[in-house]
Amino acid sequence: MFDALAERLEDAWKKLRGQDKISKSNIQDALKEVRRALLEADVNLQVVKNFIAEVEKEANGAEVISGVNPGQQFIKIVYDELVKVMGESNVPLAQADKAPTIILMAGLQGTGKTTATAKLALYLQKQQQTCLMVATDVYRPAAINQLLTLGKQINVPVFEMGTDANPVEIARQGIEKAKELGVDTVLIDTAGRLQIDQDMMAELAQIKETVQPHDTLLVVDAMTGQEAANLTRTFHEQIGITGAILTKLDGDSRGGAALSVRQVSGQPIKFVGVGEKVEALEPFYPDRLASRILNMGDILTLVEKAQEEIDLADMENMQSKILEAKFDFNDFLKQMRLLKNMGSLGGVLKLIPGMNKISGADLQKGETQLKRTEAMINSMTKEEKSNPELLAQSPSRRRRVAKGSGFEETDVSKLIKDFTRMRSLMQQMGKGMPAMPGMGGMPGMGGMPGMGGMPGMGGMPGFRGYQGGSKKKKKTKKKKGFGSL
Repeated sequence: MFDALAERLEDAWKKLRGQDKISKSNIQDALKEVRRALLEADVNLQVVKNFIAEVEKEANGAEVISGVNPGQQFIKIVYDELVKVMGESNVPLAQADKAPTIILMAGLQGTGKTTATAKLALYLQKQQQTCLMVATDVYRPAAINQLLTLGKQINVPVFEMGTDANPVEIARQGIEKAKELGVDTVLIDTAGRLQIDQDMMAELAQIKETVQPHDTLLVVDAMTGQEAANLTRTFHEQIGITGAILTKLDGDSRGGAALSVRQVSGQPIKFVGVGEKVEALEPFYPDRLASRILNMGDILTLVEKAQEEIDLADMENMQSKILEAKFDFNDFLKQMRLLKNMGSLGGVLKLIPGMNKISGADLQKGETQLKRTEAMINSMTKEEKSNPELLAQSPSRRRRVAKGSGFEETDVSKLIKDFTRMRSLMQQMGKGMPAMPGMGGMPGMGGMPGMGGMPGMGGMPGFRGYQGGSKKKKKTKKKKGFGSL
């Protein structure tokens, strides 16, 4: 979503290259680029004006730090202001003194409200909290069935009374049921409309008055641009909300909503939806999003994603295998699947500083090569997966694997060669640096920078020897695999 904004901001930094210090005159061109970038990203006009004024004020009063060039200093000022605009820190969900905590979900139809309710229930479940979802949307066809289906998928009970019941009464009885079950949190999914109308607002106000929620969250679609911020303000003025969930942040819209909601509405974004899957909900951290926008990556989120999927005992075993060069194809396959569970290859790479410059075409090529690698490994016998040397020593085994996977023998030979090199490289790196939680045995992470150490990725444009975008590359003899780190 923020790719276009990030590219335009890159142009702003270029305006300060070659300058020895920040001055009132030399930052004007950079400020113009920042202003244009924000407006093109559909950020609210007043927010943009205030943002530029604050950045200019901070830049003009900035002390020149020894060893830091003006471009870097200006990026830091923009980063700090982005964080401030989006809310400075994560705002957690409210917690009731006595269970259950009641969360009221509101929003227009089509914003992903019912799905967001289930996503939030799953998130809370991962925090060791028990939940009950209450279906009060009696107007939209199949809304109740959708919530029931999602409830089964994530193993969270759903309270419903059919489409003939009164929504306020469903909400009231749902709270009673939650108390009876002794759950920690109740999530009430309310009805939406195609636009704000008085009937919806009156019903929502009545439900809120009846259940007295501890948190009232408005689900807004990030793809509506700055209108998302205006919607948040309208709902807050009429109903009184405590926060927003911004959905579809993985889309290709311009992302201005994330930068406008807090300033326009006065209410914090508490969570963001980053995909269609029910697991795709993240707490909103302004500092992390600012890092992504400015092409600095987001290592904290990457580590959290990895830790969710990783068994620590399994990881320790994997690290010892790496150090002893006993990492085999079974381990590699397990790590590839771990990477898949963390999201798309592109989504994961964007969290790594400097890796966001890889084009969509190159990422697609990488995904394809990973699938090819997996197909070849799946055509190996158990013995061959556990002992890659068997394949290295036997052409007939390589031919059989090639035939079974639908590839050439040369492809299998290259995989074996790349894997052997990667294993040796990971062993060297493992001895030379401490392992990052969840990253120790991850394919391609052992061969950082540039993902060059990953079988099937070595020859991928943009991955081999990628160092974050140097100006000119020296002409060197091209090596196969991942030799040029």
